[in-house]
Amino acid sequence: MPLFSQEALNPGVRKREVFGWAMYDFANSGYTTVVITAVFSAYFVNGIAGNAPWATFAWTLALSISYAIVMLTMPTLGAYADLRGAKKKILMLVTAGCVVSTALLALAQPGAMVLAMLLVIVSNTFYNWGESLTAAFLPELARPQAMGKVSGWGWGFGYFGGMLSLGICLGYVIWAQGRGIPAAQFVPVTVLVTAALYGAASLVTFRLLRERGQANPRSLEQGGFKASMQRLQRTFSQARRYRDFMWLLACAVFYQGGVAVAIALAAIYAQTVIGFSQQETMVLIFVLNLAAAGGAFAWGYLQDRVGHKLALGSTLVGWIAVCVIAALSQTKGQFWWAATIAGLCMGSSQSAGRAMAGLFAPPRQLAEFYGLWTFAVRLSSIIGPLTYGAITWASGGNQRMAILSTAAMFVVGLVLLMKVDVGRGREAALQAQPA
Repeated sequence: MPLFSQEALNPGVRKREVFGWAMYDFANSGYTTVVITAVFSAYFVNGIAGNAPWATFAWTLALSISYAIVMLTMPTLGAYADLRGAKKKILMLVTAGCVVSTALLALAQPGAMVLAMLLVIVSNTFYNWGESLTAAFLPELARPQAMGKVSGWGWGFGYFGGMLSLGICLGYVIWAQGRGIPAAQFVPVTVLVTAALYGAASLVTFRLLRERGQANPRSLEQGGFKASMQRLQRTFSQARRYRDFMWLLACAVFYQGGVAVAIALAAIYAQTVIGFSQQETMVLIFVLNLAAAGGAFAWGYLQDRVGHKLALGSTLVGWIAVCVIAALSQTKGQFWWAATIAGLCMGSSQSAGRAMAGLFAPPRQLAEFYGLWTFAVRLSSIIGPLTYGAITWASGGNQRMAILSTAAMFVVGLVLLMKVDVGRGREAALQAQPA
């Protein structure tokens, strides 16, 4: 069977459309890689905040505010997109918002804390709205038995977009540092590069991806917001029917919290605790993305073969090992082991969770259920990094203690995953009859 088989796709779906969908993962990965993980995060702490004791906490606070906004708005926005048949249209709007606000990060100079935090909040909010909306297309594209591998195609391909952005930025940073150009001048260029690549690559998505959702006539009569709130209330009132989806959401709150720590704080930990330079950190994150691409791609096939639950659970065990190794690492070589394992687990765990959410989502409520999935993931993104930042601050800067405490999140996530019955959850999704 070919590696990218047509048999994995729903009737009427062409491979070029799946490529267009995957291009959105390719487009937006540069934002998380350059802005959230590798470059701007460390610059925020060391440059804009002057490495103050509260700097890491301020960074996690800005991210947490954006995640709170997304958490409170995405379920309703998703329900609205379903009822209006407007997933693609809204995706285009939030993408434009993220591209513009990312470019504006170039204005954040040392000492401009308020501006930097505001732009991080705005850009990360737009980014996460877009990530949720593009995920809602997955069940329309992939057959249920191939959800894992198709999700892995997109997530794995997406990391190459992150590597392209980071690679260009790394080359520029090396050139700039060789000429004595300070971070206050070369970091703004990296965010402009990231914004440009995000905008350009997303155009492929908007050209190839189809909108299959149909507007609900009742929503047009009642008004989109009112109808979407009623739909959302009905879904919550029937939570018992979707108990496996709810267990998955509870699991995601904890394990995605740990993943959020790795995404938001990897560069900060590498530089402040292990002693990596800016260039070494960017190389580290580049390799981490390469490992994540391979993990997401390979785990997608494994997930469809051995089952969603076992595949996701195995990645959580790997994450526990990452936290312990990172906390005990005394040398750069030792930390490289933790980073490599983290890369393999990062792509696979996120892709596996996205595929499971799609399996449990009723066909006519895809954006709504992915909105609920985003609610859980962004709640975790508040709990994880903010807890890490608070522990670091309270312990006088002891990030080793903070990273070790993160292992507990993956342990709890693993326990909650045991409650999920994949077959029962899928059956509940197929029997759903939304108004």
